[in-house]
Parts: sequence; C-alpha cells; structure tokens
Amino acid sequence: MSITLTDEQRMIQDAARTFAMNEVLPVANELDPERRDIPADLRRKLAEMGFFGITIPQEYGGLGLGVLEYCLVTEELARAWMSVSSIIRPMMGYGLFSDEQKARYLPRMAAGEMLCAFSMSEPGTGSDISGLSCRAERDGDDWLITGNKYWCTFADGADAILVLARTEPKRPDTKPHQGISAFLVEKERGKLPAGVAGAPIPKIGYFGWKTWELAFDRCRVPAANMVGAEGRGFYLATHSLETARAHTAARSIGLARAGLEDAIRYAKERIQFGRPIGEFQAIRFKIAEMATQIEAARQLMYSVCRKIDTGERCDLEASMVKFFASEMAERVTSEALQIHGGAGYTTHYAVERHWRDARLTKIFEGTSEIQMKIISDHLLGRAAA
Repeated sequence: MSITLTDEQRMIQDAARTFAMNEVLPVANELDPERRDIPADLRRKLAEMGFFGITIPQEYGGLGLGVLEYCLVTEELARAWMSVSSIIRPMMGYGLFSDEQKARYLPRMAAGEMLCAFSMSEPGTGSDISGLSCRAERDGDDWLITGNKYWCTFADGADAILVLARTEPKRPDTKPHQGISAFLVEKERGKLPAGVAGAPIPKIGYFGWKTWELAFDRCRVPAANMVGAEGRGFYLATHSLETARAHTAARSIGLARAGLEDAIRYAKERIQFGRPIGEFQAIRFKIAEMATQIEAARQLMYSVCRKIDTGERCDLEASMVKFFASEMAERVTSEALQIHGGAGYTTHYAVERHWRDARLTKIFEGTSEIQMKIISDHLLGRAAA
C-alpha cells in the first residue's frame, strides 16, 4: 500500500522487513518470554545493516537518510520486537553536539559501537521536565551529578548515558525549565558509571533490555561532555521531539501490524463449528477495521515524516500521530488477542507480547494525555492557569 514511497525507500523497507522476520522475530519469540536481553550478536547484525546510523550524516559514517527512512525501518523492526526497534534510536539531541563532539561520537554511534541511554525522568518527575531536581555542581574541569533518576532503559548495556541535571537552582525571576543542562556520562558497557548505583525496575513488558532506577552520588563528568549550552538542556530534550514522536508512531504501527498479521494467520488456522473462524463475519469485520486503522496511522506518519525531512514545523501533527498511532496500537493488539481467544492469553503466542508492548506506547515520549493537551492548546490556545 506504500504507493507514495520511492523505489529506494521500498528497497530499504523490504530489506528491513526481511531482516526483521528472519533475524529478529525468531530471537524475540525465544527470548522475550524468558525476559532475556537482546543478544550482542543481534546488535552486531543491526550495525552491519547500518540501522544505527540511518539519520547520521554520511560524513560521520552514517547513511545520511531522512526520518521517513528511519521510521520505515522502525516499523519493520517493531513488527518483530519493539525493543529492537528502539535500540536503533540515535542519541536524543545529537544535532546539538559541538563540532568536536560530532567528530568524536557520531562515527562510533553510526557503527553501533556507542549505544546511548537517556536519563531524564525522576521518581517525582515525568512529563514535567521543569520539575527536575537532580543537580550538577561544578568542580574544576568537571561536574559532579547527584540525585535520583527513574525509567532509564539500557543504563547497564549502553556505552554512555545522556543525563539531564539542574546546574542552576529555580528562581522566582526565571522560567522553571531554565537552569537544566545535559551531560554525556561515558561508561563501560555492561556496568553502571562510577558514582552511580541502581536497580532494574520490574516491568510488565518491553523486555529485551532492562529499565533502571538510578542514584547518582557525585558522579564525575568532564565539562567537555556537556551537550549544548549550560542551562539549555530543556531545549535539547525538546529539540528532537517531532522525530521521537514519529518514531513512537512507527513502533506503534509495527506492533499493530504484528497483531493483525498474527490474527489473520490464526483466523485461517483455528477451526470452530466445522470451519475456520476467519469465515465468520464478526472476525472478518474485526480484521477489516484493524487493517484500516493501521493504514490511517501509517499515512499520517508518512505525512509527518515528510514535513520533518523538508524542515516544515509539525509539532502539532507529530503529537497527533503519536497520540493516534499509540491509541490505535492498543486497540488493534487487544482485538488481535481477542481473535486468539484463550490462546491469546498465554505465552504460547506472540500476540500477548504485541499487546503488552503496545500499551507502553501510550505512555512514553509523552503520554496520550500530554499529546491531547498539546493538540488542544494549538487549537484553542492555552487554558488559563
């Protein structure tokens, strides 16, 4: 149905689909039920495909492609295992690197040799970035980070963690989000940084990697590892939100498609009352509606990606596609599970994985409620305080 794609984009999509179904899906079906991590060998294969550097400029070893190509690959990988479609995400805000940082980090990121985690949320702070309390204090040529962080996925397996911390206290005469800075905390893969303790959070899904609660205790970071200007970390977090939300839409669409394809296969195989359940109108109409919702989300995603790639502002549309696609993914994967009947409520079928992971898409990268606030503020103006 991707009639708007170029031949090159279709080739990229086909290559990603083949890779996802042959290399990722069998691993996901084996490891996700056991809550095991994405294996190093699969990460190596992702690097060989160039998936870690899709949007990184060619001069730094990347493919130099657009957000549309990035989302095409993401959808295919998410159809197999959402965690794998997330691990290829480049570090948030790398476009704000200094020239020295670009030369130092981007080639390694493009080659999959430097994987980054992102640490923004805190136990009492989620969507409201301005509420951050983790602080960083200057100590000669370094900064010392102290405070608690929450929801840091891949903190152990990454080679660096991008941490947002407050370098200036809140003041009545400044806006709440001012005074927040970003630091790239480099570390040994497989360990937490020196000065950081943590424990994995017991999740109900999004397996393949661990998500951590972290405690920073005077974690030392060179001043050269500050990303962007001091006190401007809030803008780094928001700099690439349009791309991040398109990426989440692509993940949502991939999950929904996985549910649909699994449901179609099951409907053809499952015999009840002497015939496949796919011959019953109730099941056929469910599948028709599921497919329609997926395609509607996909076309909206393509539109948003094209706007991003041509430099057109689309913060409204990005919120719309993140909201619409994630809500759609939960509905469609839930219907897919329903079509499986009791079998869907077991770990014998992957549909339960798609359903669990789809539920998360309504929460991260800004909850559905945050997206609705953004959309309504665009249309009606900000509500009075």
